[in-house]
Order: sequence, then C-alpha cells, then structure tokens
Amino acid sequence: MSEKDLSSLFVDTLKDIYYAEKQIYKSLPKMAKAVSSEELRAAFEKHHDETEGQIGRLEQIFELIGKPARGKKCDAIEGILDEGKEVMEEYEDTPALDAGLLAAAQAVEHYEISRYGTLRTWADKLGHKDAVKLLDATLAEEKKTDDALSKLAISAVNAEAA
Repeated sequence: MSEKDLSSLFVDTLKDIYYAEKQIYKSLPKMAKAVSSEELRAAFEKHHDETEGQIGRLEQIFELIGKPARGKKCDAIEGILDEGKEVMEEYEDTPALDAGLLAAAQAVEHYEISRYGTLRTWADKLGHKDAVKLLDATLAEEKKTDDALSKLAISAVNAEAA
C-alpha cells in the first residue's frame, strides 16, 4: 500500500479538479443557451474558452509530476452542477432564471478557487515550482471570473430578476 502523504493528496486533488473542469466544460454551453442576458451568455462563453485552457494547464501539471492526466469522480462538483440543472428546470422562462444560473456559476467558481488555492499551496510546499506558476494563472482567471459575475449580478441580472 502506498504512503498517504501530501504528494499523494496533491495528485488525488489534481484528479478531482481535472474531472470537475471537464464537467464544467460540458455544462457551460447549456447554461449559456438557457440565459436571456446577452452579457451573462458572453460571460459563460468566455469562461468556456478559459476552461479549455485550464484543462490544458492541468494536463501540463500531470506531465510535470510524471502522472497520467486522469480524472477522479468529484461528488462536490456533481452536486453543484446538479443544482444549476435544477435552476434551469424550475425557473425556465422566468425572470429569475438568469439570476439563479449566475448564482450557480458563482458556486462553481468558489469551489474552483478553493481547490486551486489549496493545490497552489501544496505545489509550493512540494517544490513543484512550474506547477505553482500554472496553478497561479488558473487561480487568477477563476477569481477574475467570479469578480465579473458579481459585477454583472449587481449591475443588471439581479435587478432584471426582481
């Protein structure tokens, strides 16, 4: 049995977020199609493109540490994405749909920010300097997306839902 140390936890968490990113990548076009706000649709489409790059960075990290790029089912992201699907079903054709999907997207962002922040800290502790740079880039994108969604909620989407 292999030793359960920070290195193995780092790899397991990489597999978790790799799976999560692939699920998010599949969900974003559905969310973009469901919303009526052009700005929110554009934000989802932009993040879809960014997610593709984030998946690529994760694959680079797996390569750097000599591990195959494989996902591990992430129950947390499954639950968060299921909540987004529920919003799409329960609020379809209502003024609150965009606000609900924006909130669901922010739940995803907060999960990603948490995971990438942790992975970045662990990569630093483990001496994976190149991985730190890649994780920093993704973490910055996730924070920027969350900030943009907050501004969009305040400036338009929430008011339209009310």
